[in-house]
Amino acid sequence: MEKVILPKKKAITIFLVFAFGYYISNLLRAITATISPELVSEFNLSAGNLGLLGGGYFLGFASVQIPLGYLLDKSGPKKIVSYFLLIAIVGMISFSLSQNFTSLLLSRILIGVGVGACLMGPLTAYRVWFQDETQQRASSWMLMTGAIGMLSSSLPVQFFLPIIGWRLIFIILAILTILCIVLIVIFIPNWNKANVQNTPDDNGSLKEVWQNKLFKSLVPMGIFNYGGLFAVQTLWAGPWMVKVSGYTPEKSANGLFIIYLSLLFSFLIWGYFVPKFSKSVSDAIRLLKFGAPLNLIVLAFIIYLGPKAGALHWALFAVSSVFLSLSQPAVGMAFSLSNAGKALTSFNLLLFIGAFALQWIIGVIIDLTMNLGFSEISGFRFAMIFFLLTSFFSYLFFLIKNSKN
Repeated sequence: MEKVILPKKKAITIFLVFAFGYYISNLLRAITATISPELVSEFNLSAGNLGLLGGGYFLGFASVQIPLGYLLDKSGPKKIVSYFLLIAIVGMISFSLSQNFTSLLLSRILIGVGVGACLMGPLTAYRVWFQDETQQRASSWMLMTGAIGMLSSSLPVQFFLPIIGWRLIFIILAILTILCIVLIVIFIPNWNKANVQNTPDDNGSLKEVWQNKLFKSLVPMGIFNYGGLFAVQTLWAGPWMVKVSGYTPEKSANGLFIIYLSLLFSFLIWGYFVPKFSKSVSDAIRLLKFGAPLNLIVLAFIIYLGPKAGALHWALFAVSSVFLSLSQPAVGMAFSLSNAGKALTSFNLLLFIGAFALQWIIGVIIDLTMNLGFSEISGFRFAMIFFLLTSFFSYLFFLIKNSKN
């Protein structure tokens, strides 16, 4: 099967347009952590409600990943990403007009559905249009763009929150999304299905993806390690700093800014260097074996410190998680071009099922612990212990399944 490699200038333009969409999707993903004090106050939300609301984005995101894979392989990123972003716009407007928790949750789910193609669409395009050796770099720099989006959800949002309110912020984001759709229509090439046709020994099926040895070995890590990372980054790091570390909401926003800035630079540096020592799926597996436990060590230290663990510790946790980013492009490269979309979206499904489940479960554990008479700080610690243990055993499963690599 022959790849059609685009000229460098065209490839850069495509990357920048898609990066803009991914920037918006990550800003929307992480904004709950910054506006959570406003939402808790206005709608009287419990920790469980807040976890469910934050997880609603991931629930919507996860629900479309399997059909999205088929749509991307068939119709290409230009059409599919544009159509899905229209759904996100409806969700943002609905969220800005919400008057109760149910409306907030449904709107949040709709937003998750709408931005569900903002990373998988580009990664599917890069798999076909970019050289194999640039896959890890393109993926890392997309994640860097996502970190910029999360960065924008912290201090900038905190700055504008008392001036224009969270409702108008969502209207502005909807306008930016309209601009992104226009750029996609103008600059992204049409999909040539001839480039991704099946060969006689390649049926391009979903079954092939889920029966793959590497894919199966990464299932638990995708759900717990990677999904839990999303849950902490985009929601629970903020409440931890307020409820456990004793930060004010403003100081918590500053802390989130530090966390996301650390992520930005780690992905920038990672994207530059990783192609030099990770050129294949086997290289990615070896690096994951070495690097995946690092963030678990940091998480255990955070749990031990409790109230003494603040923004810098969570920033270190985020940076030490950078090795997990190897898994997504490795999955993409492990399959043929005709199955790239299905493979990437199937793995993304795992991440966002995990993110939704862990955001919600962490909130439930905190509420349950407090109902049993323990302190709120103990509740947060017990919740993070659950995250740590599930991630540790998921890593062991990956290690055992890939012991011969």
